[in-house]
Amino acid sequence: MSTDTQEKTGPSATIDLAGLKRFVDERKLGSTHDLRSENISFGHSNEVHLVHFDGNSWALRRPPRGPLLPTAHDVMREYRVLKALQDTPVPVPRVYAGTDDTSYIGAPFYLMEYMKGEVVRADGKSFARTPEIRHRISEGMVDTLVALQEVDWRAVGLEGFGRPDGYLERQLRRWTDQLERTLPHTRPLPVMDKVKEWLRARIPESPAPTIVHGDYKLDNVMFDRATVKVIAVFDWEMSTIGDPLADLGWMLSYWSDPKESATAGTVISSMAAESGWMSRAEIIERYEKRTGRVLRDFPFYQAFAIFKLAIILEGSYARFLRGQADDPLFAGFTERVPALADAAWAVCQSATH
Repeated sequence: MSTDTQEKTGPSATIDLAGLKRFVDERKLGSTHDLRSENISFGHSNEVHLVHFDGNSWALRRPPRGPLLPTAHDVMREYRVLKALQDTPVPVPRVYAGTDDTSYIGAPFYLMEYMKGEVVRADGKSFARTPEIRHRISEGMVDTLVALQEVDWRAVGLEGFGRPDGYLERQLRRWTDQLERTLPHTRPLPVMDKVKEWLRARIPESPAPTIVHGDYKLDNVMFDRATVKVIAVFDWEMSTIGDPLADLGWMLSYWSDPKESATAGTVISSMAAESGWMSRAEIIERYEKRTGRVLRDFPFYQAFAIFKLAIILEGSYARFLRGQADDPLFAGFTERVPALADAAWAVCQSATH
């Protein structure tokens, strides 16, 4: 969605325009005589296509090509939560229409507002060029998360969207099972076993449930260049109702902190190492002040987020070893996943000493 996204082309990135025209005509969304599309995001996540018709530009979101896990890349889940958040303080794109009928383009999809703004990447090439801007972005990340968690999810129609009771137990069981299915295809990771047992013994009592984004991090948030305000939060496919601290833990698992060593938090960063970014401690302090929550058990959430991230990357590494993925980035997971395991264990140890 960002203005700096590289356009991808090729036969695998095309949309069935005849089917899309039929959908637009049936929904009476506008004239389709000049309808055309171009791909603007094509990779491991859901695809985004820029669709032009009737003088307007729309973003079409659909799952990636190829076999998918039953719960993966659920664009209609995204559509439901985005629709629920339309008239709330949470900045999200306007959504117009969606369908799970695959007869139109061969996959479920929805149409939403095409957003123009800035997404901060770890390459340091974004608009975050001064310490002042980086500090304001940091504040915006916290404040937007708080705004999301303040939404009355029942009032906006998300009753039944998730099962908040036992959320942490289910999450830990799910990712532990994923780890056990993955390791036979890669290598032993004994540190992950220690983290797993530490987490199992320390599952905290969750605060009151809120909407959980599920992948809340810097590169899923878009900013306006002039005002440095958040204008959109994307990638809601993992959203649910659950423990609000899970999103904060996940965000900070990608958040580098110049005041701490890598093993104190993470070895994967959402941003370049530059002055102005708030430290993890400062983010937690701002979050506590804005929400009134006291994060006594936060090391659990931080360790669990890094543990989960390590499992996700180990799954990609398994596909790389089996020849099912040729992304050269995955080769680096030979060292990166054990480093993440060490980072998670360091959080565990710091919390118990």
